[in-house]
Amino acid sequence: MAEIAANLKLIYNKISHAATKRTSEHRYYEPRLVAVSKLHSAELIVSAYEAGQRHFGENYVNELMEKTSNQLILEKCKEIKWHFIGSLQRNKVTKILTVPNLYIIETVNSDKLANALNNSWPRFRKSDDSKLNIMVQVNTSGEKEKHGCDITEVLTLVKHIINNCDNLKFVGLMTIGMYGYDTANGPNPDFLCLIKCREKINDELGIDIKNIELSMGMSTDYEQAIELGSTSVRIGTAIFGNRPQKNTLKEEKN
Repeated sequence: MAEIAANLKLIYNKISHAATKRTSEHRYYEPRLVAVSKLHSAELIVSAYEAGQRHFGENYVNELMEKTSNQLILEKCKEIKWHFIGSLQRNKVTKILTVPNLYIIETVNSDKLANALNNSWPRFRKSDDSKLNIMVQVNTSGEKEKHGCDITEVLTLVKHIINNCDNLKFVGLMTIGMYGYDTANGPNPDFLCLIKCREKINDELGIDIKNIELSMGMSTDYEQAIELGSTSVRIGTAIFGNRPQKNTLKEEKN
């Protein structure tokens, strides 16, 4: 458990150092660390929480439901903030919106999913004026196995959310990008692509750049992502170590 605290301290320091390398236009915010706890135990989540971590990311709806009802997490992690960062099917929208302390859904990739979330959220929100934070996921690498809308559809989807989904708050853009990119070869093209998508939204829709977050960067490339302007990085292995095999836990049927 002490190892997790040490890992977090090292990552916080690296994030702070990477932030000093940003251009002046990106120094108006502190990058957010989202600890990806997918397939890791409640005990490890509590250890990270007690070390100061508050934002946690989960990929599977059923697993997130189990963790948010876990007695240990409920008792020890009162101010935890859950990010859903996995593929979300419309038939699981109602289920995920019951999650206590749901902070954001980062993987909205179609107008149909946005509509489903928008129509369902009023039944679960705590106040009449509260909106559900969402990000639009972009498939910047163009890989068929990756989720996310095509880069040519980003502007249309964001415009739809802003104009037609009054119960949703568009927070920014998210990408996974191609795995295994060697940052020694220069800036990750997927990160540059997401930055261009943000610039287009700014130009076409008049949304201030400062109001468009970028969720990009993981354990192997988060420092470069921050240098390029990422506002939120999603890190799992560097905090918790290698994940257990999925079949050692309860399987989720998506």
